[in-house]
Amino acid sequence: MLDIIWSLGAFVVTLGVLVTFHEFGHFWVARKCGVKVLTFSVGFGKAFWQRTGKDGTVYQLSRIPLGGYVRMLDERVDDVKPADRDKSFNSKSVGQRAAIIAAGPAANFLLAVVVLWGMFVIGVPSVKPMLGSVTPNSIAAQADWPTPAEIISVNGSETEDWQQVNLAFASALGEDKATVTVRDEQQRTRTLTLDISSWRLGNEQMPTFMALGLQPYQPEVFTELDYVQENSPAAEAGLQEGDKIVAFDGTLMSDWSQIRDAIMAVPGAEVEMTVERQQVEQTIQVTIGEREVNGQTYGYLGVEPRREAYPEAYRFVQQYGIVDGLVKGAERTWELMVLSVKMIGKLITGTVSVTNLSGPVAIAEGAGVSASYGLVYFLGFLALISVNLGIINLVPLPMLDGGHLMFLAIESVRKKEVSERVQEISYRIGGALIFALMAIAISNDVLRLLR
Repeated sequence: MLDIIWSLGAFVVTLGVLVTFHEFGHFWVARKCGVKVLTFSVGFGKAFWQRTGKDGTVYQLSRIPLGGYVRMLDERVDDVKPADRDKSFNSKSVGQRAAIIAAGPAANFLLAVVVLWGMFVIGVPSVKPMLGSVTPNSIAAQADWPTPAEIISVNGSETEDWQQVNLAFASALGEDKATVTVRDEQQRTRTLTLDISSWRLGNEQMPTFMALGLQPYQPEVFTELDYVQENSPAAEAGLQEGDKIVAFDGTLMSDWSQIRDAIMAVPGAEVEMTVERQQVEQTIQVTIGEREVNGQTYGYLGVEPRREAYPEAYRFVQQYGIVDGLVKGAERTWELMVLSVKMIGKLITGTVSVTNLSGPVAIAEGAGVSASYGLVYFLGFLALISVNLGIINLVPLPMLDGGHLMFLAIESVRKKEVSERVQEISYRIGGALIFALMAIAISNDVLRLLR
């Protein structure tokens, strides 16, 4: 329950910040162009708080926090006094109206730059993209990878951490080949080429590099117990820190993944475990606990294995000064913008499945998880969603900012407005498409929860 409340709170903060900046972009440029703003609302529906400013604008917070709007004076929908006609939206030039509409997405891009700038100035704890292993029979298995090795670029794009590797491979989706440059432990570089012509991103909820078969380096995990939780099934059975698990119901265990899978497969069962304690083997009867995750029941013991320390040489902090941090924030924002446009194209062509669309539930989960990791991770998530919101709003669909810009582009060519009837029909079609996409995204969220 606390996780749900935390995710919901992070979601409200995320959406509130993004919508406020987006609508403020429209508001600020509209005011600069001499348009009278009647209402500035964060959220839809009935307002639960509002205040009228000295400028005559009603500022309000509404009950449904899934968006917002700026309502401007417009002769097409309002009774406008002759003295106020020059303050109406429709009285402005095509260029001014386009600037007002484009200002919303532009504000989201600017917000991303500022947020990422702050993130890089604070410093982002990161790990180098060290390759640990390659999944057999995967696309990555085509090449002879040195392991461990650091991935230093994908298709010419430098990769400082795994996030950049993920973004680089996502950008390469739909291409015939991917060129990867790696550096082995002897500091020798090697360039490998992967045939990704048949690679499509389905409904796998995993990073792109793992979908290709690249597994990040993981410190060795031993079969010796490093921690036993109080009042857990392990503690009740008498297992102790330092015990080395040798066998599970008579089956020898060679690594921790075997032990973990064996435990998860038998929730509630009574099993016989052979452990080595102070160089003496003994048999212990253990009743495996039960834990429900996403509607499925798994076994658990309540223990943690001993792990090798993660090499400090693989850790680093991405931190820059005020000027360099601003440059880096702008570069990362541009990278995210380009990737977002490419991903929309790949959704249209089928290179990326629609099952990858995420709705408000997934965004809430992402906001909650990133916020729980710390401020810098939440800022990174906020920037990513802000860029996506800006790009999506520029898609030329009626009801979105891009649709309005499309009508203005047609008007500038024809030298007259698109007829109200054509606009009305277009809005209905656009609304239906947006509703369908939202339905798919929400159904994807529900299916993920049920898995």
